[in-house]
Amino acid sequence: MSFDFFMSSIRKGVITVAGLGTRFLPATKAMPKEMLPVLDKPVVQYIVEEMAESGITEIIFVTSSQKRAIEDHFDRDYDLEYVLEKQGKLDLLKPLILLSKTVRFFYTRQSAPLGNGHALLCAREFIGEEPFVFSDGDSIIDSSVPVIRQLLDIFQKRRASVIGVQHIDNRDAMTRYGNVYGKPTQEPRTFRVERLIEKPSKKNTSPHGLIIGGMRYVFTKDIWRYLENQKAGRSGEIWVADAANSLAKHRPFFAYQYEGTYFDTGNTLGLLKTALHFALKGEDMSEEIRSMLAESS
Repeated sequence: MSFDFFMSSIRKGVITVAGLGTRFLPATKAMPKEMLPVLDKPVVQYIVEEMAESGITEIIFVTSSQKRAIEDHFDRDYDLEYVLEKQGKLDLLKPLILLSKTVRFFYTRQSAPLGNGHALLCAREFIGEEPFVFSDGDSIIDSSVPVIRQLLDIFQKRRASVIGVQHIDNRDAMTRYGNVYGKPTQEPRTFRVERLIEKPSKKNTSPHGLIIGGMRYVFTKDIWRYLENQKAGRSGEIWVADAANSLAKHRPFFAYQYEGTYFDTGNTLGLLKTALHFALKGEDMSEEIRSMLAESS
């Protein structure tokens, strides 16, 4: 694997990985949910690679006490590399070695499970006043051009915060997601955001069919004041979407309908669908997988 670097003025990214992963118990009793594999890579590596391919060179993970395996994964293991090199198998680790050479990794802990907005605030000192990209650790988006790069293109033109959105027509399905409301701009697939609503009723869904599919944001420093003043929302926690909604009411904020297929790996069925998707794309196993599916149908 090689990284075709995109020249961007934004170099820092935040990935929140502090969740407990209760939907995957007992598997996640000793393994972070973000380290569950999709074929031969853990979920979180797909997200890191998306950031790296978009020109991000410094990534901070907001973790918890159960997430040490993520730190170990992105660290170099020279003893293992030595053994693999002697066996002629070092290619198995080359994607990780390349990441370690092109991205600097940092870690901070969220002291308590107080929501992804609180988790993002834990990274403020690292980010400072710079614009940055933000993602959760659950969502994989398969696209020819990395979604974060697509959002950075809009940021370069607008110099304002951007959220990645998907379009769906099924109003019933839209009630299961955060909806984004706004006005189309002259640029294709781009909207000026007016508000965000989490899981609205069917009659109040976004008229443009826009949902938050995969948590991908580019934020300016403006987000911090709204996160700091954001009151607890559902489950008594602080949420990024609520602060983004406040941001949209006071500052320019844009939504971009990205090109790509979003997979939510935060539940067992979603993780299975993701693995099947990438297995069917790969030449080495797609034929066998298709044959297996045909036999079971």
